[in-house]
Amino acid sequence: MNNHRLGQTVLNYRKKHGMTIREFADYAGISTSLISQIERGQANPSLSVLELIAQALNVPLFTLFINEIDTDSLISRKHERKKVYRENSNHIVYDVLTPDFMKAHIKLLMMDLNAYASTTESYYSHDDQEEIAVVMKGQAYVELEGTEYFLNEGDVVRIPPNVKHRFLNKNDEPNHILFVLTPALV
Repeated sequence: MNNHRLGQTVLNYRKKHGMTIREFADYAGISTSLISQIERGQANPSLSVLELIAQALNVPLFTLFINEIDTDSLISRKHERKKVYRENSNHIVYDVLTPDFMKAHIKLLMMDLNAYASTTESYYSHDDQEEIAVVMKGQAYVELEGTEYFLNEGDVVRIPPNVKHRFLNKNDEPNHILFVLTPALV
């Protein structure tokens, strides 16, 4: 077991719950010094201590070990990438670029938008994600809250959560738009 990764996991969970080391130690029934040593990767806690930590954090015990990283999953090979099709698969294809997509906090997608196509007939918005889009090839239009903006190759648009938007290709050549999606900061 990698004590450093375990310690980082405990630290992250504790901070997520807004607790100081002392508050957490009192709540879990573990000494402050042991919690500090665990978080710094300098302790090898027993199973009973790990169970107390998991109980205090209100998480299943196994979640303390999820940060064990399979480094093979950190590589995304072009020929192995998944494709995601929107409503009309003839016009819009997303290439999932993010390795280990379901575990990543940042998601990277490349959209191929065919000639004279749009991402959707109406608008869409993300409740819990912020989005950055970069026109990698061609030209595009983005509609933000009903206002249309022209984007040249290399132009970037930031789309905050809950902003209604869609992309349009009004040219006779396909375009490629790179998307970076990240959870919104609360």
